[in-house]
Amino acid sequence: MSDPLDALYWRDEILQIMYWFRGEGFGEAVTPRDLVTFLRVDETVVWGHLNQMARDGYVTQFEEDPPRYQLTQLGLREGGRRFADEFSGLTGQAHMECNDPNCACKTQGPGACKPKLPWTYQ
Repeated sequence: MSDPLDALYWRDEILQIMYWFRGEGFGEAVTPRDLVTFLRVDETVVWGHLNQMARDGYVTQFEEDPPRYQLTQLGLREGGRRFADEFSGLTGQAHMECNDPNCACKTQGPGACKPKLPWTYQ
């Protein structure tokens, strides 16, 4: 955790995965082991970054065995922004953008409507 760029990289990766995990309905709170499959890094590395993210206000830690972590409002906003940025060029449609051709976001342009799901990062 001594390299600031390394810490920033891992924070962004963890935020994106936690945001996606939540959005797909896989759970609100995760353990480091839940994330290791997607990050391909040792579990102790994930623990360290999640603990720092808790101190920085991106996640809340629940004292369970093993501890679980959940995105805060800041974490949701930042995770959603990073997720949208990361995947915006792949399909031309952002995650959770509607497919209704009559929706205001299609007829009036981006930003004219807001997704109705509670976990979006607005």
